[in-house]
Amino acid sequence: MSTEERGDAPSFGDDLLFTDGLPAMDDEVGYRGAVAARAAGITYRQLDYWARTELVVPTVRGANGSGSQRLYGFRDILVLKLVKELLNTGISLQQIRTAVDQLRAAGIRDLAGTTLMSDGASVYLCTSNDEVIDLLSRGQGVFGIAVGKVFHEVEATLVEFDALAPEPMDDLAARRSRRTA
Repeated sequence: MSTEERGDAPSFGDDLLFTDGLPAMDDEVGYRGAVAARAAGITYRQLDYWARTELVVPTVRGANGSGSQRLYGFRDILVLKLVKELLNTGISLQQIRTAVDQLRAAGIRDLAGTTLMSDGASVYLCTSNDEVIDLLSRGQGVFGIAVGKVFHEVEATLVEFDALAPEPMDDLAARRSRRTA
């Protein structure tokens, strides 16, 4: 992956992560929309819609007019992947918005230890095994998504993209390349 795709970010590696396993919130580290969409397993159209409707906005750099590039941080891509996982289980976009707002409001530092649980209608944010057990014992929890597992999937995907050669191109870059050839 070129530095242009990551917004002139340093290469993805151990320096991106804190010692506690959480991604750095460095304003200089960012991934272009096409890379963020691929890493999260969503379409660029979904990514664009979610950014425009403020479900998941890029925290490194937002769009500032025609032709500007959004840059997504690691946590943004993690949230994109979680949104996709919740959509795949049948949760409504309205409930997902509520869950994303809860994640933001909670300011949870230990994302790897968080589990999103749902009864099919609501999404619950569980930060301890006791909360998961309590939710299950009341008969409310139907399924859960371990954020730590999704965290490692996104991390592995970005490492894999970084190792790709030749560098992947998004649709716009491919058209520009064909036009100049």
